[in-house]
Amino acid sequence: MREDASTRSAYPEAVVSATIDAAVERLRARRSPWLVGLSGLQGSGKSTFARQLAAAANARGIACVVLSLDDFYLGRRARRDLARTVHPLFATRGVPGTHDLDLLSRTLTALRRASARNPAWLPRFDKGRDTRLPPSRWRRVTSPPRLILLEGWCVGVPPQREAELRRPLNALERDEDRALQWRRRVNHELAHGYAKLWRRLDLLILLQAPSFDVVARWRDQQERALRRRGAPQAMDRRALARFLMHYERLSRVALRTLPERADLRLRLDGERVVTGELDADRRG
Repeated sequence: MREDASTRSAYPEAVVSATIDAAVERLRARRSPWLVGLSGLQGSGKSTFARQLAAAANARGIACVVLSLDDFYLGRRARRDLARTVHPLFATRGVPGTHDLDLLSRTLTALRRASARNPAWLPRFDKGRDTRLPPSRWRRVTSPPRLILLEGWCVGVPPQREAELRRPLNALERDEDRALQWRRRVNHELAHGYAKLWRRLDLLILLQAPSFDVVARWRDQQERALRRRGAPQAMDRRALARFLMHYERLSRVALRTLPERADLRLRLDGERVVTGELDADRRG
């Protein structure tokens, strides 16, 4: 669910610079490429911030590549198979279980070994067509970057305990996942393939939203921009409300757990303005 660039203005240069300074200070003793996660709820400006961080890093001579978790979605056909064999709610992309983690792992490995003779190819997902673009349209990388930024709404989110899954949080869970099949499978994926990926992160940066309530407004800003352009996939508010129910559970888990798990945090207000100084965990 990569944000539309038109719905989020650039983060202040001082914030970008301070984040790069803090990240490099923590990572300089580690072997590169450094894998840095950038997490934030839908509409928080992750894609914008990732692009700014990459530009700032490259300007300092730190070769940087940005990967979006969105580009590793399973295509419509693969998700249809999941919907048929596991649970109908897997037809909607976004939650753990709807990404091709094997492809992501292979891409990370390829980036570490990239050369002119054996380039790494970075996948791209076409949300309008709801499928991955053909490899001929993927970005080619011919040398290992020093920094890899992986951005996504659920990056770093941990699984829940079984008891936490039992109470439905919204009408979608109550009416369409009565047997907890979908919730349990999403949680299983988080506890296994995604947890393994999170352990590969050298650093986690968090864009910390003030609450889940702001997500609907932030996402509606994106949808309005799509509607103005006449994009066929644009959602009205009713469709958006149902759509966000798919992500409410893990968004609330992220709000509760990631501030303590993240190495660097930027606190956002309801207008996505950074409030206060960059908050760095002192464990590193």
